[in-house]
Amino acid sequence: QVQLVESGGGLVQAGDSLRLSCAASGRTDAMGWFRQAPGKERVFVAALSWSHTNTYYADSVQGRFTISRDYAKNTLYLQMNRLKPEDAAVYYCAADRAPLGATMRVKGMEYWGKGTLVTVSS
Repeated sequence: QVQLVESGGGLVQAGDSLRLSCAASGRTDAMGWFRQAPGKERVFVAALSWSHTNTYYADSVQGRFTISRDYAKNTLYLQMNRLKPEDAAVYYCAADRAPLGATMRVKGMEYWGKGTLVTVSS
């Protein structure tokens, strides 16, 4: 069983940066971040594969967010720069034993963390 624990959320101002972390137990291949704003569905943010040859970003965060992975620590990161009020949401770490595929952006992944809240004030 894979367990995922997110950290790093908080309250920031628009334009600030924040880095989220996700500590994973167990071996996974694809890992990613999704977010859910109040009253909205959970949506894809970014994902990468074990080999790091494939990365995907949502159009809304492309160029501002960077996903990365520390294999030694089995930890996933999301560096978020130039944050906007519309980035405010609960951010969920996700992982899958399968290699990263395009359908994961829509269908999600096998394992989920409990989420970390990001609040962006204007």
